[in-house]
Amino acid sequence: MNAATISSPTIVLPALPYEESALQPVISANTLAFHYGKHHRTYVDTLNKLIIGTEFGDMPLQKIVQATAGKPDLVAIFHNAAQAWNHTFYWRSLKPKGGGEPPATLKRLMESSFGSVAACKKELTKAAVEEFGSGWAWLVQDGEKLKIVKTDDANSPLSQGSKALLTIDVWEHAYYLDYQNRRVDYVNAVLDKLINWEFAAENLGR
Repeated sequence: MNAATISSPTIVLPALPYEESALQPVISANTLAFHYGKHHRTYVDTLNKLIIGTEFGDMPLQKIVQATAGKPDLVAIFHNAAQAWNHTFYWRSLKPKGGGEPPATLKRLMESSFGSVAACKKELTKAAVEEFGSGWAWLVQDGEKLKIVKTDDANSPLSQGSKALLTIDVWEHAYYLDYQNRRVDYVNAVLDKLINWEFAAENLGR
């Protein structure tokens, strides 16, 4: 392997699926610039430095997360890989002019699993608001049913063998510039105005 190959980044920071200003006023361009441009980018850059010359150097991001989960000697690689994957998934879980009515296939599953779309949103809100400290709230598919789960720090359904449909980031850097300590206002606004139900529906059965 030559020096050029060694220094080439394996994991690339994906472009945002919208402009940094596209989620305003729920999430400001300032927050997105820091969250995506600083936090997400740092996870990707740090991961690339950690995996150079290792068995993970040529692995896709998802495989790195799965291969390092639960291994204390690989915690730094796992943390950065998982956060890189989680953030990419989070950006796609949002969209300008989101919220509203879920697609029919997803709506039927939400109703059969939770009783109603409103009940599903209520449970997702509860998980996001009550997650202690830094973490994530997820809508996941479990067989023919949907569930709400929350994970701490960099953990996700991906590292736990579940199928994620969408997520809400509740690390403070996701909302603090806009909402300070009012996490509940951030979560409610995301679910009402930005959540990408179409993305969740696309993930069904994958």
